Amino acid sequence: IRNGYGLTECTAPCASVPPELEAPVDPVSGTLAVGVPGPDTVVRIIDDEGHEVPFGEQGEIAVRGPQVVPGYWRRPEATTETFPDGELRTGDIGFMDPQGWLYVVDRKKDMINASGFKVWPREVEDVLYTHPAVREAAVVGVPDGYRGETVKAYISLRPGTATDPDDLALYCKERLAAYKYPRQVEILPELPKTASGKILRRELRSRPQQG
Repeated sequence: IRNGYGLTECTAPCASVPPELEAPVDPVSGTLAVGVPGPDTVVRIIDDEGHEVPFGEQGEIAVRGPQVVPGYWRRPEATTETFPDGELRTGDIGFMDPQGWLYVVDRKKDMINASGFKVWPREVEDVLYTHPAVREAAVVGVPDGYRGETVKAYISLRPGTATDPDDLALYCKERLAAYKYPRQVEILPELPKTASGKILRRELRSRPQQG
């Protein structure tokens, strides 16, 4: 099994792991590379102004190549926003190393802004998955009167295990920066998923909050 990266708007992978190589793991974040750009494909990591960022720095993944569609059917405004000058702005956050390997970190729209600090849900989820009782984890931003947004974790537990929200919050607090650990934790029997098994963060964001 070999991993790769692509979107519907790419019609095919825009990065993949060559058969003769093994995907490296970033030593800092523990993120597995999704591959290197394919033939005639240019992948850039850009900031909010569209400027390329240095190797190792996180930004939005932008793709240009023959597999990128020209736009959305009868949606000119969305086309202009997503495909400026024919380059696909994926909405995914990632980084590249000096060897050209691409790493995907999270979705841009899922970023949590807690008191002005950026928090990527995946970073918190990765810590939660190291807890022996956690089967599934999803982290979202929820409204907060003081911080603007605060970090909330939704958890389902492994069969035969037990823990409580306070324990899970403390577990993260001991392993994350103060602004990143979840101030709220809710345990559910199951987390909502797509038909393919992907956890639906958007449904969790719109879920009524506990008092």
